[in-house]
Amino acid sequence: MPKAYVVGQLNLSNPEAFKEDYGSKVLATVEKFHGRYIVRGGEITNLEEVFPWGRAVIIEFPDKEAALAWYHSPEYQEIIPGRLQSSTTLLTLLEGV
Repeated sequence: MPKAYVVGQLNLSNPEAFKEDYGSKVLATVEKFHGRYIVRGGEITNLEEVFPWGRAVIIEFPDKEAALAWYHSPEYQEIIPGRLQSSTTLLTLLEGV
């Protein structure tokens, strides 16, 4: 079964609220479903097109089912408003090696 990756691209409108209401809580939800961050923040260097997002994350899960279980879990659903109220976000689920 291939691994699954949640790719998040974000622009923060309120970094302090994002950190308090979402950023400080999300890691525990990811780890509960055996996920791990591959990329979390860091500098973005555009190689071809302009990357319109200020922040990127990549979370690896053992498989698609684990990633979906994380996303739909009550623990994660409870903190989503904290992300949505302080950022513009694009989340994508990819399967791969």
